[in-house]
Amino acid sequence: MDQFAAMRAFVKVVETDGFSEAARQLQMAVSSVTRQVNALEDMLNTQLLNRSTRSISLTPQGRKYYDKAVRILQDVEEANQCVAEQEEVPRGLLKVSMPVAFGRLHIAPIVNDFLTQYPEVRLDLRLSDGLSNLVEEELDIVIRIGNLDRSGANLIVRKIASRIRLVCGSATYFTQHGKPKHPDELAHHNCLLFTYSMGYDVWRFKRDTEVCEVKVSGSVISSNSELLRQVCLGGTGLILMPTWLIGEDIQAGRLEAVLTDFQVHPQTNMDMGIYALYLPNRRHSVRVKTFIDFLMKRLGDPPYWEVFSTFPAGCYANAQRVTDRHSA
Repeated sequence: MDQFAAMRAFVKVVETDGFSEAARQLQMAVSSVTRQVNALEDMLNTQLLNRSTRSISLTPQGRKYYDKAVRILQDVEEANQCVAEQEEVPRGLLKVSMPVAFGRLHIAPIVNDFLTQYPEVRLDLRLSDGLSNLVEEELDIVIRIGNLDRSGANLIVRKIASRIRLVCGSATYFTQHGKPKHPDELAHHNCLLFTYSMGYDVWRFKRDTEVCEVKVSGSVISSNSELLRQVCLGGTGLILMPTWLIGEDIQAGRLEAVLTDFQVHPQTNMDMGIYALYLPNRRHSVRVKTFIDFLMKRLGDPPYWEVFSTFPAGCYANAQRVTDRHSA
């Protein structure tokens, strides 16, 4: 029995909640995966999995073994990568997941330049607004915007840009309805609501020691930020959106930011950034480091979408500088 192969099969079965999906991802027959896990249990003389016709679950011994096996396999992968990439030349396939709108607006335009500079790299770019799982989807990097509370433990996190949100409207809307001077006035405006996160209809603001929470409503709600931006440009209502989405509209005069003497108050301390996440076993990957460094350089610090003369400097107060850290 190849113990490492059996451990990989066991870990994949646990991560995918079943033998069939594990076999598909491993590109093996279900019978082969089953045979490897059975052989591993026989070698250990213990049951690792509880099996039924509909589901599997870890036994107490299986949970302990799974935690150790994951670390061992990560160490092996890291050792392999250290040798494979010792020439410091990025090459091979890099799998990156990112939010749809951010990928379309800010990643797609720089892909050609990256591949021209690093021609031995191939990119597998996956656009999704869901919470991608680095392990289950076998990803190298996940780009995530905003809250990292559900990012999981034992991940390396690099902040690649600040995330600042502003309330904006078009000249057409302000001509018809006026500009709010205080957040409380938003309760009487048509606010277009982004439903991606909980509490989407409560907008929070802070100015010095003053904190405001405003219940807002409007004629359009959507889970798509680009749709709301387009509706806002048409003069229907106000939006609360990050500058990576509406910064160029402000630069061009298509939208105007209001309430700029207030900061949009985040729900958590980690709500003000755009991050690149990867597993510890990718720490020494030249591909990963090169792509993130290239991305940070092209986005800039502050990012290019915030470099315009009308940008409210006070909004930078809560924007954390670019850092690296481990997710807790």
